[in-house]
Amino acid sequence: MEHEAKKIMKAYGINVPKEGIATSEEEVLKVARWVEYPVVLKIASPDIQHKTDAGAVILNLSKAEDILEGYRRVIENSKKYNPNADIRGVIVQHMMPKQREVIIGVFKDNQFGHILMFGLGGIFVEVLKDVSFRIVPIEREDAYEMISEIRSHQMLCGVRGEKPSDIDALVDIMLKVSKFVSDFPEVKELDLNPVFVCEKGAVAVDALIFID
Repeated sequence: MEHEAKKIMKAYGINVPKEGIATSEEEVLKVARWVEYPVVLKIASPDIQHKTDAGAVILNLSKAEDILEGYRRVIENSKKYNPNADIRGVIVQHMMPKQREVIIGVFKDNQFGHILMFGLGGIFVEVLKDVSFRIVPIEREDAYEMISEIRSHQMLCGVRGEKPSDIDALVDIMLKVSKFVSDFPEVKELDLNPVFVCEKGAVAVDALIFID
């Protein structure tokens, strides 16, 4: 699940947002205060991977009454989406300021083994399919090449007065993901989507790991 995958990524030195799991209305308020407002609420269930499709993600909550209502709505929507879902609680995550989004992922090919993927997030992945690939393990030079190969890489360098994104931070995440799947060959698929990258630093806002 997302919160489990992010704990693993954090153990490999990848930055993730501050978050916790709540299993009651009283607990959701305590966790929200701890992670600091504003917060995002997401369902924690191994049976609901696509949370947005289930109506199980609510963004930008800062008031106690809104958080309580959001907690109830996330659980209610999840049960409607999958009545048999194993619901473990609600993820309460600090809402990161909007930044440039990228995707870093891995899938397991029957012939070549683990393949690392990099691309810009949003429509650049879904519509333009603007991504690059390398066989794992990768070296630092490979990661820089992957970033430069996508057609939209200039957007990371700063356009129309925007400051350039922290390419070194992205390279660091890509190397750590390569190391992780090399350490654990049973990983079938890994998705860090989105990764927010800013002028300095990068944060994996969402993560999933699938085991073979």
